[in-house]
Formats: sequence, C-alpha cells, structure tokens
Amino acid sequence: QVQLAESGGGSVQAGGSLRLSCAASGTIVMSNDMAWYRQAPGKQRELVARISRSGSTNYADSVKGRFTISRDNAKNTVYLEMNSLKSDDSAVYYCNVVNVFDRAILSWGQGTQVTVSS
Repeated sequence: QVQLAESGGGSVQAGGSLRLSCAASGTIVMSNDMAWYRQAPGKQRELVARISRSGSTNYADSVKGRFTISRDNAKNTVYLEMNSLKSDDSAVYYCNVVNVFDRAILSWGQGTQVTVSS
C-alpha cells in the first residue's frame, strides 16, 4: 500500500519560513507528477503547487513568488519551501500524486499543520 507522510509543519509568525517534506513509499515520486494541497478550516482543499516528472512547476496565484516545490527522486521525497508566510497560509498541508486535471490520485496522508500568526 502506497503511503504518503508529510512533515515539517509548525507555528511561525507572519513573514517567517517553513520547509515541508513529503516522503512516499516505493518509487511514487520519481514516477509521477506530484503536488502539495492545503485545507484551511471550513474551506475546500486546494492545490498549492505541482511539479512534473520533468521538473516543471506550477503554483496557485496566492503563493507565487513565495513558495517553491521541489523533488528528490533518490529520496522519493517532495518538498515545499514556504517563505514570507501570511496568516492566510494557515492550513493542513498534504502531498499527493496529481493528474492532469489537478486531481489527487492516492489516499490522503495525515497532513502537516501550518499555523501562521500575525
């Protein structure tokens, strides 16, 4: 069974930075397009950033210029570097395999909580 394990979340002040990690079992990362999603209380889960197998990236407008997604195929891990954090970035962050329609493919992991205080 494929597993996704997110980590790296925490509580930071506005303007701070965090680096999230997503460790996947097997060879999921090197074989697929991957994405980070987030879900804030009372809101739908939204795609934040995605990275293709070739390394091309796309970002939600709300995080462009502040977040960077990357992958390490050798470690089967995807990262999300988050800078200049805002209170609106507070959410549970999840990673997943993503299809061409920005839909997640696998069962969700436990996520990692990010809380930004202003």
